[in-house]
Amino acid sequence: MPADRLKIGISACFFHPDPARAVFASKTLQYVEQSMAHWLMAGGALPVMVPSPAGDTARGEVHFDDYAHWLDGLVLHGGADVWPGSYGETPLQERWSGDRIRDLYEQALVKAFVAAGKPVFGVCRGLQLINVAFGGTLYQDIPTQRPEALKHRDAEVYDQNFHNLAVVPKTRLSQLLAGVSSYKINSIHHQGIKDLAPGFVVEARCPDDGMIEAIRHTGPAYVAAVQWHPEFHRPELGTLDDTPLLTDFLQACQAAKTSHPPHS
Repeated sequence: MPADRLKIGISACFFHPDPARAVFASKTLQYVEQSMAHWLMAGGALPVMVPSPAGDTARGEVHFDDYAHWLDGLVLHGGADVWPGSYGETPLQERWSGDRIRDLYEQALVKAFVAAGKPVFGVCRGLQLINVAFGGTLYQDIPTQRPEALKHRDAEVYDQNFHNLAVVPKTRLSQLLAGVSSYKINSIHHQGIKDLAPGFVVEARCPDDGMIEAIRHTGPAYVAAVQWHPEFHRPELGTLDDTPLLTDFLQACQAAKTSHPPHS
């Protein structure tokens, strides 16, 4: 067993207090979906959920910077919609109000990890949050604002809703997927990138409607994201082999670990 495995932070999803919930109804719950943890484990890394140090029960002196210096990289995974106020809009419908508290938490995490020189990788909501954190905007609801678009979310089949991927040539993603035989990906989102954040390039789109499926920062910081869920892909589904993406991210984390050893 490796003596010093990479420690990769996973941002938490939030269950806010809900009187209708049978367990911990008055409490805030934070959690990760196990497929994401297992995907990182497949690369030999130790996944660590990053609890929010903020909130009405906050105590102690732990901050986002502490996590950024201790951990080797950060993954933002899926979940609730992004609050439209995060990119200067009001919700078109109340049900698209998103999770403002989680937005603020994850934006603070991204800022801390980038400042510490640690790689950041986003999945689904993570891609949308990264785009907003760096100044981009979103479609609040693809069927409403892009009615001609493909059906990107089907609640009945959930992660069995698929479409193909068009990778942009001469991008880092195109290099990573050069030997891949299938570009079939899952699609589990009703929101998506409208205006790309400054300093980012598009690395992949949906070939049927042009919706952005992958982005990467063009500066020195390793910040990349995909709209699909690589942690849900399995060989028997004939889906994209995302191993090269995981390997590239973890290699960047290893390089950052060497360059930025944790504070004692």
